[in-house]
Amino acid sequence: MGSKASIVAMWISLLSNVLLTGLKLIVGFVFNSQVLIADGIHSAGDIIATATAYSSMRVSGKPPDEDHPYGHGKAEVIGAGVVAFILIAAALYMGYHAVHAFFEPPSEAHLIALGAAIISLIAKQILYIYTLRLSKATNSKAMLATAYDHLADVYASLAATIGIFLGWIGERNGISWLSYGDPAAGVVVSLLVLKLGYEMARETMDVLMDKSLDPDKIEDITEHLREVPEVKRIDRLRAREHGHYVLVDARVAVLGTLTIQEGHDIIRKIKQKLMDAHPEVDEVLVHLNPWYEDDQQ
Repeated sequence: MGSKASIVAMWISLLSNVLLTGLKLIVGFVFNSQVLIADGIHSAGDIIATATAYSSMRVSGKPPDEDHPYGHGKAEVIGAGVVAFILIAAALYMGYHAVHAFFEPPSEAHLIALGAAIISLIAKQILYIYTLRLSKATNSKAMLATAYDHLADVYASLAATIGIFLGWIGERNGISWLSYGDPAAGVVVSLLVLKLGYEMARETMDVLMDKSLDPDKIEDITEHLREVPEVKRIDRLRAREHGHYVLVDARVAVLGTLTIQEGHDIIRKIKQKLMDAHPEVDEVLVHLNPWYEDDQQ
């Protein structure tokens, strides 16, 4: 169900980006609103980002095969990395044009342009909340990247709304410096979007480099291992993210006089317990070491 909901969310994101891109670019060019044009170009990049995230989700959903025995989960991580790159590029683009606008005469503000920015702001805020909740429910890196992409759009649309509104107020009250609220807000937004892109890129690299799970999650998995009566000692525990699921590698000690069948049953019990307690865990590799009453380790 989670996969189907994620695909629906991706299609909603894609179609909304297409509609909002057209709205902002048309209004921006008709009313010569530089901030709307820049925001529209940013939204055009979102179309590529959403399509990339959707494609990576389709690949990551494929079952393991001979060439990819651990599955295709990291396809989502690669997709998230592409989205991070697009966010960083969009931030640099918006920042450059925002700074450049300070050295040009301010453009005239129009209420229709303001309306377009507000529509984009509301739509993107709704999409951000929707995709963020879904990403937490499905533990999908691609969906989380899409949510962050929508959040970047929220910032951009908020800046456009504030900038156009300040320009409109300035024109009607003879306050010329307010007309530069548009590029000033654009600089702030570009920095916020750049920060989002950087954090997403860093998280992507952590997963690709097989960084261990957070210590709190490792400790929680350890506690569940200790609850298995047959486990006498935990010799080693490793866990890492593999896209939208987690792989666990445990080395535990059990009574050395057990039969192979009994050891096999213990392994199955450990796997089932960890996967029941942590739905994001997709595979558990358990190695058994012998333990005896006089062991000191």
